[in-house]
Amino acid sequence: MGSDSSSDSSRSSSPKPRSGGGVIPKSSNLGIDYVISFRFAAAEKKKAEAQFEQLVIALDKVGLRVEARDGRNGSVLVFVRIKSHSKFRAEVYRSRVKDWLHGVRPAAPELETQSSLDKEPVTDAERLRLVYQLITLPKEEGGAGITVGQGNWDLVESIFPLHDRSFNKDWLKRWSTTWTIKVADLTLLRDKFGEKVGFYFAFLQEYFKFLLFPAIFGATSFFFLPAYSPLFALANGLWSIIFVEWWRKQEVDLAVRWGVRGCAKIQTKRAAFKPDGIVEDAITGERVPVFSAWKRLARQSLQIPFALLACGLLATFIAGVFGIEILIVEVYNGPGKSVLSFLPTVLLSIFVPTLSAILTNIATRLNRYENYENADSYDYAMIQKIFVLNFITSYLPLVLTAFVYVPFGSWIVPKLDIFSLVTIPGIDEKHAVMPSSFEINPSRLKKQVIYFTVTAQVVGLALELIVPVVKRKVFKTAKKIQGERKDPNAVIDKADERAFLERVRDEAELDVYSVSSDLREMTMQFGYLTLFSPVWPLTAVSFIINNFVELRSDAAKICAEMQRPVPLRADSIGPWLDNLALLSWLGSLSSAALLYIFGGDAASGLPKPLTLWGILVALLVSEHLYFAARMVVRAAISKIDSPGLIHERRERYLVRKRFLEESFGREELEKRKSGAVGVSSSAVELEGIAKDENEKKFWSAQRSSEETAAAGKSIISRSVTKKVQ
Repeated sequence: MGSDSSSDSSRSSSPKPRSGGGVIPKSSNLGIDYVISFRFAAAEKKKAEAQFEQLVIALDKVGLRVEARDGRNGSVLVFVRIKSHSKFRAEVYRSRVKDWLHGVRPAAPELETQSSLDKEPVTDAERLRLVYQLITLPKEEGGAGITVGQGNWDLVESIFPLHDRSFNKDWLKRWSTTWTIKVADLTLLRDKFGEKVGFYFAFLQEYFKFLLFPAIFGATSFFFLPAYSPLFALANGLWSIIFVEWWRKQEVDLAVRWGVRGCAKIQTKRAAFKPDGIVEDAITGERVPVFSAWKRLARQSLQIPFALLACGLLATFIAGVFGIEILIVEVYNGPGKSVLSFLPTVLLSIFVPTLSAILTNIATRLNRYENYENADSYDYAMIQKIFVLNFITSYLPLVLTAFVYVPFGSWIVPKLDIFSLVTIPGIDEKHAVMPSSFEINPSRLKKQVIYFTVTAQVVGLALELIVPVVKRKVFKTAKKIQGERKDPNAVIDKADERAFLERVRDEAELDVYSVSSDLREMTMQFGYLTLFSPVWPLTAVSFIINNFVELRSDAAKICAEMQRPVPLRADSIGPWLDNLALLSWLGSLSSAALLYIFGGDAASGLPKPLTLWGILVALLVSEHLYFAARMVVRAAISKIDSPGLIHERRERYLVRKRFLEESFGREELEKRKSGAVGVSSSAVELEGIAKDENEKKFWSAQRSSEETAAAGKSIISRSVTKKVQ
């Protein structure tokens, strides 16, 4: 099949292996669609052999060809590809018809399969997505039902496609030598890695371009306007609204361009879904597995105590460390202060990631326990749980400083002065600190904002780039040392496959790429900008520099540090858009509160006297301004046309036009066959229509439209003549 072979990543951009037993080229993937890593090292021999045999049989039954090779360190690499081109053509056609029936495609694919595929060739992403569905979909939906590390497949470690090295090299070279990423580049990326990855890079590019505006007026505000400028806060809030609403429209445009608008409506059951009964579908009449909505609601109710527990643990710990930091840095004046000042950082660095990992693991288990039917529902619930945890760890330190320490620190901190209550060896009376001597540090809030928006961003980017490289080199060195020892169980490969299999083994040990992690990172960054940039207006300047590097470093990360992502479909960035809108709204409240607290004497950084009614009025006015501005912006943006939507309307118009032409053509043909064409008399038309002679006589008074027109004009003429007389 021409379109099939042209879409295969191993054929389209990589040379084929030489015949005659030559060495396989490094860039070749040998027509392999997926690699399944089956790790049996910790399992019993009988169990491992039985499960591996089931794996091979399950793959064979859905039309997949498999090959097995030694994967090193107690694992087997199972190479998977389509067995039959005709079956794959049928899968592609079936998928596209399903899209049309659900309204994803404006027109049905052509009835002749090969002609349809020639007109619209299969991309790498579409091919790999369909093969992945054959591997992972439940058996009742035509798949093998294989789930990584779950159920009957607990020895299946990973399922991943191989990297196309030629494409990766060209991609990195192209993006590293250009300032902006065009829609054509994003489309090419989508054709290779799927819509989920494509939407992330499209969002990051759009966000990067939009950051230019707050960077410009932020720099202007920093140098020419007073601190905590209301003008900057209004401009920043308006910018966040425009960006969120503009991206909402842009992702619809991209979804139309990429032919996936509404693809979220096509849901397939997760292989890990466990029904509690089978009922008859009220619409289709089919027997379908279901899970009681009441049971799921009862399980989802566990989110409430989990959220309270997670928030309580993280908030208590962070607040406790915050208090320790205040005491050491601003109250304690004894020996060892320079060393003790690092204690809060050490505590946060060790325990916050540990607590977050534990809570994330609990959240994952809870999400599985909730037993969602499809992947989108599962992902949505998981993302919202992760967002809550990251919201606390990212913003709580700044919230405590801005809204607790600065306004109420002079009252709270002296009451926490434990050094005046206990006797510590080595501290004499001259080091004692009385509560009345404490003064609020006015620069603390700005320093914290600069740390989170500059230092933390740089450290995070460095860790993201450096740690995987170091880890890979350490493991590679350890394996090399181990390989130098004589091991009777060492892997012995064929000479012509050795280099290729080593590359596959290296890819099998890479981490799995999660686009949600990168979207979470950008969402949290957006939150710093909307919530706290009035404190330091240069926040956007820092972010625009960071994101220029991030856009390219994420590409390098996918190519070199991660397994090639499975090209899953999406028509948006998912619930992250709702989270961006939430942060935009919270930003309007936060900015109003910051202006009210610090607006009196901005130069000193000290708060002015506060009143409850004053802060409530500030929040109420800011919130109403936010909703009014959002309504105006949304209405204005809705008036702007986009190439994608114009293309969609054109496609739908052509479909309607073709349908009407075909319909009218059939009617005209029927008239010619009946001999009724050109008959002016109504006799033939009334034949078989009039019920009796009276009805026929009435409708035969005027034999044609000309006679009807003449009769009507005669009535009008007589009526007008009578009026004149």
